[in-house]
Amino acid sequence: MIVSGKHIVRRPSYLMKSKSHQLFEKIETFKNLPTLPHILLEFIAACNKPDSTNENISQVINKDSSLTAKVMRMVNSAYYGLPNRVTSMEHALLLLGTDAVKNIAISASVFQAFAKTKSNSVLNLKLFWRHSLMCATVAKLIAKKVSYSSPDEAFLSGLLHDIGKLVLWVNFSKEYADVLESSNNESDLLLAGEMRLGATHCEVGAWMIGQWNLQSFMADAVLYHHEPVHRVLDALPLVKIVFVANALSRETMGENDLRFRTAQEVFGLPRSEIEAVVLQAEQEVLEIARSLGIDIESSEGLPPAVSEADRQKEKDLVSAVRDISLLQGTLQNLLEASGQDSILKVVKQGLQVLFDVHRVIFLVHDPEKNALLGKGAMGSTEDVLAKEIVVPLQTETCLPVMSLSQKTPLDSFGHLRKVELTILDRQLIRLMARDGLLCLPMIAHEECVGVILLGIDQGRISRLSNQMSLLTLFANQSALALHADMVREVQSKLVQSERLAAASGIARRVVHEVNNPLGIIKNYIKILGLKLSGDDPAQEELKIISEELDRVALIVRELSDFSEPGAKETEPVDINGLLSDLVKITRESLMRDAKVNVHLKLEPSLPTVSSGKNSLKQVFINLIKNAVEAMPQGGNLYIHTRRLGNKLQAQVKQDMEGAGAWDSVEISIRDEGPGIPDAIKSRLFEPFVTSKTGEHAGLGLSVAYNIINELKGAITCESGEKTGTTFKIVLPVGQKQKA
Repeated sequence: MIVSGKHIVRRPSYLMKSKSHQLFEKIETFKNLPTLPHILLEFIAACNKPDSTNENISQVINKDSSLTAKVMRMVNSAYYGLPNRVTSMEHALLLLGTDAVKNIAISASVFQAFAKTKSNSVLNLKLFWRHSLMCATVAKLIAKKVSYSSPDEAFLSGLLHDIGKLVLWVNFSKEYADVLESSNNESDLLLAGEMRLGATHCEVGAWMIGQWNLQSFMADAVLYHHEPVHRVLDALPLVKIVFVANALSRETMGENDLRFRTAQEVFGLPRSEIEAVVLQAEQEVLEIARSLGIDIESSEGLPPAVSEADRQKEKDLVSAVRDISLLQGTLQNLLEASGQDSILKVVKQGLQVLFDVHRVIFLVHDPEKNALLGKGAMGSTEDVLAKEIVVPLQTETCLPVMSLSQKTPLDSFGHLRKVELTILDRQLIRLMARDGLLCLPMIAHEECVGVILLGIDQGRISRLSNQMSLLTLFANQSALALHADMVREVQSKLVQSERLAAASGIARRVVHEVNNPLGIIKNYIKILGLKLSGDDPAQEELKIISEELDRVALIVRELSDFSEPGAKETEPVDINGLLSDLVKITRESLMRDAKVNVHLKLEPSLPTVSSGKNSLKQVFINLIKNAVEAMPQGGNLYIHTRRLGNKLQAQVKQDMEGAGAWDSVEISIRDEGPGIPDAIKSRLFEPFVTSKTGEHAGLGLSVAYNIINELKGAITCESGEKTGTTFKIVLPVGQKQKA
């Protein structure tokens, strides 16, 4: 086991040979053993955490200004070819992803760790770094070609595949110089000479990666990059990728046939594709070296220079590919967004990142109003004012409507097509606080979804015009996301309507079947009362049963029309008295056998509430019954009432439909059960959703929710595994008088 700082690295079995063991123990004692900076190790750990955010990761690397500068220089280099300059680490992480930024940082730090290493004719560091960068670039290109999940990991593995040579050179300069001289660039001779020192550069490199706490498969790729080809064929993908990349990066041109055959044998790629990979890598290596500040030396026999016209075509092609690659990340976020507001926010962020446009307003088509309605996405000043914009589609001469009807982008400068601006167009430009306006129509399945308005300055219109195909693609993808969300919403409403219609039909049949037995039971109770003396104690209980039967009959009659509730008569209801009676009624039937203790805490001065007594009774019985059933082993049930003061009313005002309520009461019913599952909480008050284990449908809470809403009140639920479940009902006592 090796202890390095705070990191404990277990040495794999291939490093446990006696001579290798002695070599690594010796290397560990040297002061010039290269180490990655503490900030970089912290940065790697943050990148590897599944719950880390871009903000967390950027805060870590920003602690090291030198490392940050190296990463930003690489990110803004021609190698990545981003359309706009990246000015923050968080922005870089958003555009390139954590893996790419992590590998840039490690690459820069690895070079820095060996920056003071002196080279000579035996170990030419310029050629060493060129070969390493070539192997890294080829590895990344092959990884993409064979659909390996992490091309950036392949790049870093290729960059580090020969790092063991530098460790040996730094610590055993004279001895390793003899090995290099005697091997004459022959791999077999080199490995044999290294073994006489105690370990090959492959083993040293794998050990070094273990010291740096990098991924284990990366160490494997470094360890096995000089194995015979037949042993590599059944290895994991990263090992094969680095093995082939090393073979293709050899400088000796006489080995071309052999290295291409190796690539064909391992991956089955045709020679033409392999040659294209090597050619592309040769061209990218110089740019990467320049961005990382690495001095390399070009090898002989490079391909002849291409013409300026061909170079420009290649540059345009690479730029287009990179634009689409960047677009893919934003489109993925678009697919994952749910709800119109969330989709529009992602679209606005995409426009800011991809096209550097920061003034954006959306006009969404409303078929019912036959108009475009303004929508914001980020809460800026223009977003707030956008909500006041209504553009009737009959306004055919204004820029947004023309753009939508003609299904083509239009701008206020007349750059795309000559137009005459209306007052509305000029108002939109003033709102954007820019020189002009670019309108992008959003069309999905030949349907008009809306228009994206971009506020731009005169100098930007030419550049955006060159990106018009990409802008149009982005607008159409945004339209598809919005259209799909609208379809989901319509389908959801349709399903809900069909559910209510089906439930109403069932309810009518229930009414028909239940009324007859209810009438018979009512008659028998009346006969039983006549047989008893007037002062018999049972008369009071028969009275309660009769009242409850009347309430059941009323509920059954209303059940058939619950999807279209009509106006109900109200009366002053004593909440405390009603709850006391309900506890008395339910104590025997619900609580005695269930071993539930009821704790009533009723505020004495509670005012009456103008409501339907039977409706409230139905709500309270449902909640009490649910609470008892939530505690099958027994427990405590707390029922409290209180009058809300002004401060408390302000807290619940936003939940009250009756915004004019000037006085209100609160009823809370709390149990000590296991709580409601998270999957149920968000849909708790929907029809046919229940929190009870083992059931598939329920109407109790949905009915309670509808009743409280009709009373201009609010019902909320708080639930947790340790705290149980609490339902709170707030009911208005009266309404403000109009002046």
